[in-house]
Amino acid sequence: MFAELCCTSNFTFLTGASHPEELVCRAAELHYAGLALTDEASVSGSVRAHLAAESCQISLLHGAFFQTDEAISLTLLAPNRDAWGDLCQLISLARRRADKGSYRLSRRDLAGRCESLLCLWHPEAGTLNWTTQIEMLQHAFRGRFWIAAHLPENGHQARLAERIDLAAFEWGLPVVATQRPLMHVRQRLKLQHTLTAIRLQQPISEVADALEPSSERTLLSQSALQARYPAPWLNESLNILDRLNFRLSELRYDYPKEICPPHYTSEQTFLTDLVYEGAAKRWPDGIPAEIDTLIEKELRLIEEMEYACYFLTVHDIVAFARSQGILCQGRGSAANSVVCYCLFITEVDPSRVSVLFERFISKERNEPPDIDVDFEHHRRPEVIAYIYQKYSKERAALAAAVITYKKRSAIRDVGRALGLPLDLIEALSGSLAWWDQKEAMANRFAELGIDPQGQQMSQLIELVHAILGFPRHLTQHVGGFVISDGPLSALCPIENTAMAERTCLQWDKDDIDALGLMKVDVLALGMLSAIRGALDLAQSYQQTAKTNQGAYANPPKSVEDIPAEDSRVYDMLCRGDAIGVFQVESRAQLAMLPRLKPRTYYDLVVEVAIVRPGPIQGDMVHPYLRRRDGLEPREKQPKEIATVLDRTLGVPIFQEQVIQLVMVAAGFSAGEADALRRAMASWKGGQGLSHFHEKIINGMRNRGHDQHFAERLCHQIEGFGKYGFPESHAASFALLVYVSAWLKCHLPAAFYCGLLNAQPMGFYTPSQLLQDAKRHGLEIRPIDVLSSNWLSTLEESDQGPAIRLGLHLIKGLKADSGERIMHARRSGFQSLNDFRLKTGLDTGELEILAGAHAFRALTDNRFDGFWQLADRESQLPLLQSGPTHADDHAPRAPQLAERVLADYRSTGLSLEAHPMQLLRTKTPFQSCRCASELTRLPRHADIQVWVAGIVATRQRPGSASGVVFVTLEDESGQINCILWPQVVETYRQLILQSRLLKIRGRVQESHGVIHIIADVLEDLSPWLGALAPSSRDFH
Repeated sequence: MFAELCCTSNFTFLTGASHPEELVCRAAELHYAGLALTDEASVSGSVRAHLAAESCQISLLHGAFFQTDEAISLTLLAPNRDAWGDLCQLISLARRRADKGSYRLSRRDLAGRCESLLCLWHPEAGTLNWTTQIEMLQHAFRGRFWIAAHLPENGHQARLAERIDLAAFEWGLPVVATQRPLMHVRQRLKLQHTLTAIRLQQPISEVADALEPSSERTLLSQSALQARYPAPWLNESLNILDRLNFRLSELRYDYPKEICPPHYTSEQTFLTDLVYEGAAKRWPDGIPAEIDTLIEKELRLIEEMEYACYFLTVHDIVAFARSQGILCQGRGSAANSVVCYCLFITEVDPSRVSVLFERFISKERNEPPDIDVDFEHHRRPEVIAYIYQKYSKERAALAAAVITYKKRSAIRDVGRALGLPLDLIEALSGSLAWWDQKEAMANRFAELGIDPQGQQMSQLIELVHAILGFPRHLTQHVGGFVISDGPLSALCPIENTAMAERTCLQWDKDDIDALGLMKVDVLALGMLSAIRGALDLAQSYQQTAKTNQGAYANPPKSVEDIPAEDSRVYDMLCRGDAIGVFQVESRAQLAMLPRLKPRTYYDLVVEVAIVRPGPIQGDMVHPYLRRRDGLEPREKQPKEIATVLDRTLGVPIFQEQVIQLVMVAAGFSAGEADALRRAMASWKGGQGLSHFHEKIINGMRNRGHDQHFAERLCHQIEGFGKYGFPESHAASFALLVYVSAWLKCHLPAAFYCGLLNAQPMGFYTPSQLLQDAKRHGLEIRPIDVLSSNWLSTLEESDQGPAIRLGLHLIKGLKADSGERIMHARRSGFQSLNDFRLKTGLDTGELEILAGAHAFRALTDNRFDGFWQLADRESQLPLLQSGPTHADDHAPRAPQLAERVLADYRSTGLSLEAHPMQLLRTKTPFQSCRCASELTRLPRHADIQVWVAGIVATRQRPGSASGVVFVTLEDESGQINCILWPQVVETYRQLILQSRLLKIRGRVQESHGVIHIIADVLEDLSPWLGALAPSSRDFH
């Protein structure tokens, strides 16, 4: 028997050529007694290895490899919990003092920090004097120090073994054998060489000296090990393994305690007081009896599970945000909690939706709840700074996110490692669509005229397939914070991020969830910024405008002031007029709105959830709509099932309903139902329902349900595996759907202005949003240094507020330059030279402004602005007060096409004209219909029309069976086009790359929504010349 104690996985980035799970499972296959995962200054792969070891039933040690500043190579192992804490803190020390992605450790750092760690020293055959290194390490690791003997296949094994034996005898040290594996099987050698070349940023052919000379650094069979190493060396690995007395599952998390005032006897008492204080505010006329019962139930379970500190921590963060006027809202499963509603963490009123607290907290599940809180994305850094200030970087850190290789990044890196020309690499990576599976690579290469069977290409394809999914590096999670009572570095190593003020753990979200650690998601949501901005703009306009009309006369100050259930808002949504509205602005949602015809808040909850792969794959959408329209009767269902499905007309729409259904219809316990919910995540990989199928069928049959009904329910549940949406998520999102729709309906100028200022976000670019704003009759005023602030603002006009575009839309202009302009113009600008002197902007910034025609009030046109900037003599201070003279050589005014091109180049939009207006009279476009004409055309299967427009969005949902949806934009509106799979295959490169498309197809209308069913496509992008409008592509 043998235990391999020095394994390097692919979490030693661009070095190890196997996943942690592959190493563990291979060791189990070879009947090893155990294995240690020892990545370099990292435990990022430890949780994955731990889960694999639990599954394979093999002993697992955790450790890390280090190379010290003195060139000493050593592996440190953690046999117990204290040693694990020492290891994590040592890694944190080494990582925190270095730049992101690197570490620094000296032998002095080992003193006093490794009292429980075991040390395996790796002697280098090329080092003449081992004595100094042995002396250093033996002092720090008395009785816990081994020589790690690796005998490579280089013809000098016997000599190295003799030298190791001599050193061991001289110093009285035990020797342990190790292959120091970089891969779990020999076949990964080519991949390991490729990773090395990528790491060194050189082609493989130029780094031969740095490559592993053979494939021997792998997990060998027991017989191969016995042939290579002396038996005592192999047996010593078992002696070390015997010291193991620690598993990651033993880690315990301590909640922060300081959020409880000292005069309270317990955190639970404080939480209870806060909840009832909040309940009194939520229900000022008295807490309803059923709500009071729910509060008591939740508080009792929170106390039993000892989660009070968690709720108080989240409440504290939310209370800080609200005290600073930062708009925030909890979402996710927390919306199932009345306690969260009373603490003002969520805004979902439990009396308006069906709450399932067990979806949030379950005694059977025995894991901490997970509360996601969205904050205005522009102000989230303030919340993050507060967390670090309150708890320090020692006790708070973001979870990591593991960046892995995807198809295009893999082709680029592997291609460079193989020495392929850069233009070929770009062509190969660009040939793949985001929806292409890895198996499509060969076909895509062949379409480029490149033989995928050729030696280089087949090698590229093989290596790309192998590297897909490999971790590339760590970055910070979007907002998942872990906060503890004691130093986090005793739990998991902490390292620096690219942002100096932040730190992150070496574990990602899934690792943290697997170990049951507390995490608070502090997330950014652009729509909250847009809503806050719109409300503030409306208030500012109301205070400064001389005449206020409509809703602007008394606009709401906060979200709470917005009236509920406004019929005009629902009328607007029923028309599908929802561009810019949260969650319902996609092509699919815009098409669904006139079909579902929402008239209440709960209709919006359904709207949010129904256009998802889960309900679509489960054949739930059409039955629901037919029943809603009275076209299909509701089937008679047993009482227990009807209780679950009544609110959605007998059709399961939400994930919570699946949980409730298997409990009431198939007899699942709450824990078993939650296990089913968790298993849904794995169905995305195609594993199916097989392991639950029999239990559901038998359970339903035993309760009197027929086979057909049971099978249909299983089919619907499997559909939810394709991303079924929880009702709690939908309920939270529906609140913002209504708020944003109300703003669009009643305060449209403030709404669009808020969206512009919150970019980038949503489906649409600023150009598309402004096109929609103009279609709603709003006046849009251009960027002007005399009038524009940094952000877009509202100005008074005869028809109500007009939108003045802000300097932030100008590409390349810095925010501090905008502030300087706003500060300097308090004394006014008399001329362009006066502007230059007062602002002190450099020539580059002035030219950026001139390119955007921001000097329109100081110059005649763009060309005049550039001409004045080039007139250096008149810019001298002595000449500023002198007389001005007309110049016979003043430049001509730019033509319309030149102005539009310059607009798009500088801001990505133009108020002067849409590009299609300029092209409409050109020959290829004369036969094309405008978007506004499509409503008047006959709907006949034999009638085909041509349309053309700028490509605004491309979308290929996973639930659409290969269909691609393309939205074109012309001067009169948007044109939705449906491209069936055969059309997609015929025109795939054109679909991916075209900026301006001409499409032929049939006109189809359903519930007032018009689509073009495409059959022929033409790329007319050359007609745009240098104009490069941006599109947004979605999966």
